[in-house]
Amino acid sequence: MNNPTTANGTSSALRAILLKLAKQQDDRAAQEAATVPYWTPCPPSVLGHRAAAEALRAQADEYLTAVIGVAS
Repeated sequence: MNNPTTANGTSSALRAILLKLAKQQDDRAAQEAATVPYWTPCPPSVLGHRAAAEALRAQADEYLTAVIGVAS
């Protein structure tokens, strides 16, 4: 049986984890970008970390929609 309260809590917890992982990816991108002079191109890993953070935030937003959908 699907309990809306449990589903809401699980979705909220999962969303929080995804947002934490996205912040870690953003932080790693910033650390790696800081190691090169500003006039040089960013290493590909910086772009990869930023893309991963963006994908994680998009997935977290999908869980937010699920939480709102359960609540209404």
